[in-house]
Amino acid sequence: MSNFKDKACVKCPVFFPLIHQCNTISVTKANSTAMQTIWFVQQYKTGTITIKQFMDSVLKIVEEQTASRIEKTAVDSSLSNTSIRTTITEVTTFQGIRKDVTASELLQSKIIDENTFKDLSAGKLTVAEISEKDSVRKYLEGTNSIAGVYLQATKETLSIQEAKSRGLLTPGTSLVLLEAQAATGFVIDPVKNKKLSVEEAVAQGVVGKEWKSKLLSAERAVTGYKDPYTGDTISLFQALKKDLIVKDHGIRLLEAQIATGGIIDPVYSHRVPVQVAYERGYFDEEMNQILSDPDDDTKGFFDPNTQENLTYLQLIERCTTDPATNVLKIVEDEKDSVRKYLKGTNSIAGVYLQATKETLSIQEAKSRGLLTPGTSLVLLEAQAATGFVIDPVKNKKLSVEEAVAQGVVGKEWKSKLLSAERAVTGYKDPYTGDTISLFQALKKDLIVKDHGIRLLEAQIATGGIIDPVYSHRVPSQVAYERGYFDEEMNQILSDPDDDTKGFFDPNTQENLTYLQLIERCTTDPITGLCLLPLVK
Repeated sequence: MSNFKDKACVKCPVFFPLIHQCNTISVTKANSTAMQTIWFVQQYKTGTITIKQFMDSVLKIVEEQTASRIEKTAVDSSLSNTSIRTTITEVTTFQGIRKDVTASELLQSKIIDENTFKDLSAGKLTVAEISEKDSVRKYLEGTNSIAGVYLQATKETLSIQEAKSRGLLTPGTSLVLLEAQAATGFVIDPVKNKKLSVEEAVAQGVVGKEWKSKLLSAERAVTGYKDPYTGDTISLFQALKKDLIVKDHGIRLLEAQIATGGIIDPVYSHRVPVQVAYERGYFDEEMNQILSDPDDDTKGFFDPNTQENLTYLQLIERCTTDPATNVLKIVEDEKDSVRKYLKGTNSIAGVYLQATKETLSIQEAKSRGLLTPGTSLVLLEAQAATGFVIDPVKNKKLSVEEAVAQGVVGKEWKSKLLSAERAVTGYKDPYTGDTISLFQALKKDLIVKDHGIRLLEAQIATGGIIDPVYSHRVPSQVAYERGYFDEEMNQILSDPDDDTKGFFDPNTQENLTYLQLIERCTTDPITGLCLLPLVK
């Protein structure tokens, strides 16, 4: 007969009796945990409690002792006239997103049913067999997030970072795609087919150091946020409800999780069915309505080929699956890449009044008192500095001279807008007479620093830095080579704490970068123009 001599005899036991039934149990030198557990075994065997009640009770006893692998040891309990042989089994574990998940947790989360749990306990099913079931794998691993870019012309696979470096994706589009990766499990290297934590991805050069802080923040959607009041680990949705993260940002990450298999429980490190998410406070009906509404401002992702704002699920549906690695990739059309450099992407063209469903020009919104003169001017300067002043009502792109002549902007702003337009047509070097770029004029102190940085950021956010000599945008690497950009300026524009937030959200009263403000805009379904929604 074996006795429980010390804690080493039993590693986090969950007891499953194999044969016989008894009325009394006497365990020599058994610790209280073992005695309680065997008592619950008896209750389960006699039908007094259900399997779920049994597991709930036992888990409370052994919660702090839960181990990670199956280990069996036989224990003979001497009874008056009956011998019971009880199998002592450590809680069976499955591989979750970032840590192991117990079988009992999968049962409680309704990912496996009681029959599957019993078959696993009895050895009729293995962890591997259960993990391979689509209904289980979906919650343990999730489905694929968008891993990279596929170039049709060259048949190359690029990481998001490399696509950004080549100017195929804007910094804004790249960042939200990487945040979606981090928030759904891992940052992905699609070339080497590796899944990495943010720390690993930065160390291996899969993402740039300038984005480490933002991606670590997104990664907490998986590992959990810390409640500043209780110290508890809370979910993405709970952090959103407590205003620990910006609403638009949180909704975008939540939508990415749902699109790739389900909301992640950061405590147990796996995804959960919708009903369980409701029960655990990780989701509610209001958020379900927001994410279910195709007209809502939840389209936080961007198709670089069509210039459309989409939900993550819609963007996934436009991707291709690599036959060798099974990773998802955005297909980059060469014609679209060329078009981006020739025309750029949309600047903020006007205002959309949600209450009346009207589209207004920036000038008209100012005249009605919906935008302050200062906010109106910087938005118009951004238009002029990225190509054209826009009439969103007639869907026309105009030079500053044309815009003033047609009353799209007021005469009082003509001088300032002509100055901003030189970010496109070029500045004249007073010493050499050469045509120089916006960045070069900034370096020569021909324009005020804050003003120049604001215009430069607007160019980058809408497709890339403009070469005024050849009148098109250029990839970042070419901009470096031609002296239109440098590492110092890249750091300034990449720093979220820098004073480069030269634009203003009239709805929230926040100072933002141009890229951030664009992300809050809506796309006119008819004209394709980017409009700033006003909730007033």
